[in-house]
This record gives sequence, C-alpha cells and structure tokens, in this order.
Amino acid sequence: MITDLTFYTTDGCHLCEEAKSLVQQLLAQNPECYQIDMVDIASSDELIQDYGIRIPVIKKSAGNDDLGWPFDYASLLVYLEP
Repeated sequence: MITDLTFYTTDGCHLCEEAKSLVQQLLAQNPECYQIDMVDIASSDELIQDYGIRIPVIKKSAGNDDLGWPFDYASLLVYLEP
C-alpha cells in the first residue's frame, strides 16, 4: 500500500532543503511505500497562513496531524508508523 504524503515547502528555505534530503532518503529506502506531493506554500495565502512559520511540514493524506520542523529521519519514521 502506498502512503500519500504532502511536503509543504517554499523556495529559498534552507530548512526545507534539509528536510527534502530526509524525504529523498525515505523514498530511496522505501520507493514502493510513499508518494510525495511537494507544495510550495507561496502559491496560496491560506497555505502561507497555515504553514508560513512552520515549514517544512510533512502531512499524511489520511489524518489531521502533521510533522513540522524540526525533525530528523528517526522522527519522520515514527510519524509515518501506522
């Protein structure tokens, strides 16, 4: 089963670049398990309001919780546990 994730980010965010490398590691180690939709929050005033001071943020499509920065690879894996 593939888990859909949304990665909220924006250009020029150095923390987002760090988180992106964690997401790339996740995909490299589990290519059949995850699908990532990268969303630039600059595309929407609502997204800027919701995530502007919290990015990078990862959110599972199922559920209301999310994982905001700071996080490391281990905490990302814990967040993704069923």
